Amino acid sequence: MVLSQFEILRPPYIFLILGVIIFSGAVVSTCTGKTSARTGRWIYRAKEPSTFWWVVAIYYFAGIGFIGYFLWISN
Repeated sequence: MVLSQFEILRPPYIFLILGVIIFSGAVVSTCTGKTSARTGRWIYRAKEPSTFWWVVAIYYFAGIGFIGYFLWISN
């Protein structure tokens, strides 16, 4: 099955794309030790460890949720 460039941005593929981007961002945040908060400021693992891990966990769960939703509706 060949998809055009515009078909890939429609559901259900947009959920897979968003999930991969969010999950990759969580992995990068875990490796670098800093992540961005909703307020636009940086949260560092060394300075605020509990807040950092909560934000990163939310990113992981959101990425897994989007990927899981894609798998659920694509079947």
